[in-house]
Amino acid sequence: EGSSHSYLMRVPGVRLATPISTGRTIEFVRQVAGITKKRMRGALVATAMMLGVAAPPVFALDGIAVEAGRATNTHTRRASLQWQWSQRWLQSEHWHVGGYWDLGVAQWDQEAAPSRHFRLNEMGLTPVFRVQSNDLRGAYLEGGIGAHLLSTTELSNKPFSTSFQFGEHLGMGYRFGAHGDMEIGYRYQHLSNAGIKRPNRGIEFHQIRLQYWLR
Repeated sequence: EGSSHSYLMRVPGVRLATPISTGRTIEFVRQVAGITKKRMRGALVATAMMLGVAAPPVFALDGIAVEAGRATNTHTRRASLQWQWSQRWLQSEHWHVGGYWDLGVAQWDQEAAPSRHFRLNEMGLTPVFRVQSNDLRGAYLEGGIGAHLLSTTELSNKPFSTSFQFGEHLGMGYRFGAHGDMEIGYRYQHLSNAGIKRPNRGIEFHQIRLQYWLR
């Protein structure tokens, strides 16, 4: 039953010592095909976090943030966790390019009419690059592109076609405090499915962000 040949599965950042036979692989594919849509969504989130290469363990948490924003007829609230990168690129006497991982959950609310209220939840993982001073204080510019998962594909009369969305943002702000542990910033964020499925109706948010760095 199945071939006797075996292969060693290799996943970036993960070392597996157990060979997987082609017969078992076929059986695994069959099992995956039977997973419900709801479970598949959960698997996508878990996979995104696992392959985030870098999504660090919780005990290494570096920061927490909250955001509030709006698009046309839509409000959003978001909470997120951050893990800073130790790497610095293009470092000069005063500035460098650094960054962090941003893992967040958000809620979108829309009022289509006084008696009609619509809501969806969103989860996203984004690598963020930031141009900042070497002492991590003062003004900064940043940008990031990440993966997002929506709890539903429709918000009022606005269909999104797919639960999976790409999200990119540009932002600026100011970091301050005795230890540079506080910051306030602005973000312009766009989400869409990049044409994976039509219609591809994206959404743009203008957001105010408050950040507290733990270290």
